[in-house]
Amino acid sequence: MEGSKNSENPEFLKEKYGLHTAPEVERAAERTEVHTGEKVPQAPAERIQNYLDRFTEILERPEPEKRERGIEAMKTVFHRKFVIKPEDVPESTFILEQRIAEELGHGKTEITDEFKEQKIAQIVSNQTRSMDAWIDYLTSPDAKYPDWAKYWAFRSMLDMGKLKKDEDADGQEKARFQPRKKDTVASFPPLNPRALAMTIGVLRSKLEEKSKPKAERRPVPNASVKLDDPAFQALLSTENFSKLYAQFLIEMPEYSTEGLKETRGKWVTYPRGSDAAPLVKSLEGHPLEWCIAEHDTAQNYLRGGDIHTYYSLNDSNEAIIPRVAIRMQEDKIAEVRGIAHDQNMDPYIGEVVAAKMKEFSDGAAYEKKAGDMKRLTTLEKKTALGQPLAQDDLVFLYELKSPIQGFGYQRDPRIAELRDKRNKEEDMPVVFGCKPEQIAHSVQDIKPDTMAYVGSLEPGIFDKLPDSIENIYTSFPEGKIERIHLTIGGKTVEEMETELVKEGFKINDWAKQILSKVKTSKQPQETEIIRLSVADLGFNKATRYDELCAKAKQLGLELCPAEVGPALRLQLKDQPLGDWFRVAMEPLSGSGGDPSLFILYRNEDGRWLNTNNGYPDSEWDPEVSFVFVRGKH
Repeated sequence: MEGSKNSENPEFLKEKYGLHTAPEVERAAERTEVHTGEKVPQAPAERIQNYLDRFTEILERPEPEKRERGIEAMKTVFHRKFVIKPEDVPESTFILEQRIAEELGHGKTEITDEFKEQKIAQIVSNQTRSMDAWIDYLTSPDAKYPDWAKYWAFRSMLDMGKLKKDEDADGQEKARFQPRKKDTVASFPPLNPRALAMTIGVLRSKLEEKSKPKAERRPVPNASVKLDDPAFQALLSTENFSKLYAQFLIEMPEYSTEGLKETRGKWVTYPRGSDAAPLVKSLEGHPLEWCIAEHDTAQNYLRGGDIHTYYSLNDSNEAIIPRVAIRMQEDKIAEVRGIAHDQNMDPYIGEVVAAKMKEFSDGAAYEKKAGDMKRLTTLEKKTALGQPLAQDDLVFLYELKSPIQGFGYQRDPRIAELRDKRNKEEDMPVVFGCKPEQIAHSVQDIKPDTMAYVGSLEPGIFDKLPDSIENIYTSFPEGKIERIHLTIGGKTVEEMETELVKEGFKINDWAKQILSKVKTSKQPQETEIIRLSVADLGFNKATRYDELCAKAKQLGLELCPAEVGPALRLQLKDQPLGDWFRVAMEPLSGSGGDPSLFILYRNEDGRWLNTNNGYPDSEWDPEVSFVFVRGKH
């Protein structure tokens, strides 16, 4: 490649590859003999250098046009030989794309012929571009290396697949390039001139020492890598470009522990519909696992939304070190990627990302969704391997603390699939942290040491359940009966209304009218609120309000004092978005004369205290929820 004839260390290529006997070297010798009329000597070093000189001849052509044509011809040969053939793209590639969409909660992507053609074209284009980056650099005046070193680097690069980051037993990051095979779909390795210079530099030093008499040889100095000296010497002894290059890549100063502590920098937004070239250029040479480092992938994503990338400062105070990428799909966050293992955030960049998330309407929701999808995938893998699920795993899978959220419009089908493989009767004692016999399924089963109840609600059940029982279900896991401990009394209506406004709650005008009629207890008192649905009360169709109240009384529940409405509204500051329930109470009438109940809900407009129909004959569907007071027992 670039440079004049250079006979430094062609013996290295003889020893490493047996290059002097390779067919391409023989053909180069034949061409030289035809052009010059002189035979190339049989000495291995001479024949190897003659082969390398063929590249130099192309690069030293005085006419720029001929030089460029020669380089393009070289590229065409390398593309034809080393870029993956469409027929070699494995079916697993398309299944993986389908799987990634599923793990994000988008559901399965249909694998059509058109989908395959688009994916194959993207893979071929990305491999071609990444190979050309190496050719363009190694044929440029900037690559001032001897011919043998360029050959070693380029030939090695052609055998290197995807960069895989990992951690050793001590938590130290390590990296390796997977072997490239006929069906490897990953692009060629990222070109980093600094890491390349370090790799070639330490091997040149080693070969220089190797050429000296044994008594004069000295170990090559540890080239500022984190490995201890014996480990570094062992790595260098392999003369393996892939291993050395990977080591220098991940130990760039900017990505060292000290380098990562520098979190000052700037966010750059690449707008939806813009050219991907500036984004891809900014990521070149960095040891990233990001798919947006590939031009076609980045361009495809930019058709769907903006990409926000954070660059921290380097030693020259330039904000050019990629640390975080946030990809948008229209105005929603699609994914967030960092530079640590598995594209997680590095340990120092958290505050920068948290501050940025506040700019997005779905920033908090994204983190919840991303965490849920990652954990669901972990449980899926555990299940496939036959590994047991711990208590917190089961609490998550059965959604006992919060719903599992994904990025699709439909509920992630893996939740039902994983649950269907479980035995709920065996899981419940693990979830509740008790013995199977400590779970009651009827009123008759309730004992002093009962720790959970799973069954229909029978007359008198709330009189008999011990106060210590927190887990009450009409069916597991979807029939959870919520128990809320609430303090009422000790405040006037005016004080509660003032506090509600101060805390940012919204009060409907009708609610203000009946609030003025609420009588409050003078002394604070503890009470227990039970929330259940019409279906929990045993009704599978729309049912009258007076019938619901009568059934609740049979179970050991009572109507709430009206002051429960505003008191509970004050307590439930974190009511989930989209959650609604009514307060079962003696109705109060506003100026219109209609009997009304308090209703508490949260929608896009805020957290509300409002009113709802309180006529005895008004009917409520099975999914509607009410709160009652647990009677004294």
